[in-house]
Amino acid sequence: MSTISEEHDIHDFSGLSGLKRLFGLSLAALGVVFGDIGTSPLYAMRECFHGEYGIPVTQANILGVLSLLVWSLIMIVTIKYLTFIMKADNQGEGGILALTSLIITHSRSNGKERMLLIAIGLFGAALLYGDGMITPAISVLSAVEGVQIIAPAFRELVIPVTIVVLAALFLFQHHGTARVGAFFGPVIFIWFAVIGILGLVEIIRYPQILQAIFPWYGISFLLGNNVQGFMVLGAVFLSVTGAEALYADMGHFGKKPIRLTWLLLVLPALLLNYFGQGALLLSHPAESHHPFYGLVPSWGLIPMVVLSTSATIIASQALITGVYSLTQQAIQLGYLPRLTVTHTSAKHIGQIYVPAANWLLMIATIGLVIGFESSSRLAAAYGVAVTATMLISTILFYYVARDFWKWNIFVLNALVSVFLIIDLSFFGASITKLFHGAWFPLVIGLGVFSLMITWNQGRSLLLQQLQNRTLTVDEFLQSLSLQQPQRVNGQAVYLTANPDVVPLAMLHNLRHNKIMHSEVAFFHFLTERVPRVPNSRKVEVIRLGDGFYKVVARYGFLEYPNIKQVIALANHQGLHFRPEAISFFLSREKIVTGLKSKMSLWRKKLYALMARNALSATAYYDLPSGQVIEIGLLVQI
Repeated sequence: MSTISEEHDIHDFSGLSGLKRLFGLSLAALGVVFGDIGTSPLYAMRECFHGEYGIPVTQANILGVLSLLVWSLIMIVTIKYLTFIMKADNQGEGGILALTSLIITHSRSNGKERMLLIAIGLFGAALLYGDGMITPAISVLSAVEGVQIIAPAFRELVIPVTIVVLAALFLFQHHGTARVGAFFGPVIFIWFAVIGILGLVEIIRYPQILQAIFPWYGISFLLGNNVQGFMVLGAVFLSVTGAEALYADMGHFGKKPIRLTWLLLVLPALLLNYFGQGALLLSHPAESHHPFYGLVPSWGLIPMVVLSTSATIIASQALITGVYSLTQQAIQLGYLPRLTVTHTSAKHIGQIYVPAANWLLMIATIGLVIGFESSSRLAAAYGVAVTATMLISTILFYYVARDFWKWNIFVLNALVSVFLIIDLSFFGASITKLFHGAWFPLVIGLGVFSLMITWNQGRSLLLQQLQNRTLTVDEFLQSLSLQQPQRVNGQAVYLTANPDVVPLAMLHNLRHNKIMHSEVAFFHFLTERVPRVPNSRKVEVIRLGDGFYKVVARYGFLEYPNIKQVIALANHQGLHFRPEAISFFLSREKIVTGLKSKMSLWRKKLYALMARNALSATAYYDLPSGQVIEIGLLVQI
């Protein structure tokens, strides 16, 4: 089910040389993956000195905070994620659910420990939904707030303009990340070039700021400021939000383009800008209310606000695409009901669009802007979900490295201990903001987590009940040899999730109508992780005898099951079914609650609601509605 590979090269810019292909992927990744972490300079330094827990703007504090910012980027993003965490992928897909799926497949832990790890992984994934709601709100709002610096009279326009920008962003999503990346890539390249140059200019004026590169300034800051210094870590962490998105979006572009783009462009530009902001505060402490815009000369403020707004749209993109990936993986792992997932590129297996997730994110994000009204207030809510997810990623990574990679236990313990100290420090600082907005992503995370475990456990209960009421194909054929029901001329197709089990729809049809079609086929669909499956091996027909057939149809991730195509290909292998004459039989389970089990009543009702709203098999497989016969099944769970 899951594999770990050092390089999952699913990207193919057809007709281009290797170097040009890498450049194209890197530019597209720049536009999709690095927006969140790339726009952190808009608010990270500001919140350290001007936020609710801001500290005095002194030379020692400036050097200390800057040192913490620099080493957070190096330790968390460069070393932890890009060097180690990204080694783990689920057939090319990244994200915390990729780690969780590896735990499911390869963990050597006992049953209870394994289930706990899976639950922790699911909760970490659920938290990213809350983060995916906050990121677009704080990113775009912080950029649009630059209008107030240019003209305070425009203050009342900040919220409406932010809402319009966010709405346009979500409405654009259905075009796919390939097109989004191609459109935003050049813009975000200009963004990093500009913020790097702005920072470099200020560094040249005050080169003494470069001494903050030494980590002991950060250590001295924490030791000298005690509790207040620890609280500022929550603001420092804002500089690395988006690191988890780099991992979640790995399936969109692959490891190599992401790593190269980070090391050659993103990290240098971020360091230059942060050092520039620190240099500015050394000479102009009053600029702490917005040190980012303080770097911009007065003639460049309007263009910079426009560029910042464009860049923060990209910041939102990183988390939005990450949420799409998480949603698809949750469906594949059986923790969410089947939703519409649109594959938007034949060349990139991870580039998808999930309409349901998109609209929910849009509503929640706009609601946050209206509710919190400023980026500083949103900053209090930002971080706790990401720090918790990073902590969980470290824990899961430990078990993958231990159980599957068989790493030396002493080396692994030392490495993970360093990561845990960093993660726990940031999480402890972020959780202090619980009553200042940090509760929101936690509530969202708990809600999504409840949906995930409810669907998984409810599905298990349903399948358990159905299993007791059906037969294997072999058992069914043996029973027919003993007592043959009346056969009528005709052709019937029954869809089945398990090709070795007789669909309940058929048993119920036989029980109530006492007849059976002369030709019956069980259709089973498999999705393979390749863009397209060639027609030569798309369909396999197995003759079971006595007019029964088993048809296994294989489709790639970019293809949609097409029942007419399957029938046509199967007919070439001896099925001989006429599409216009086929009766398609489906079962539609009506779930009722009441059976005694470990699952609470309210969760059973929630599962029943989710099942009723899942995408129908008729719509998913594009069956001709006039030829579909649904047989209702009453199932008690």
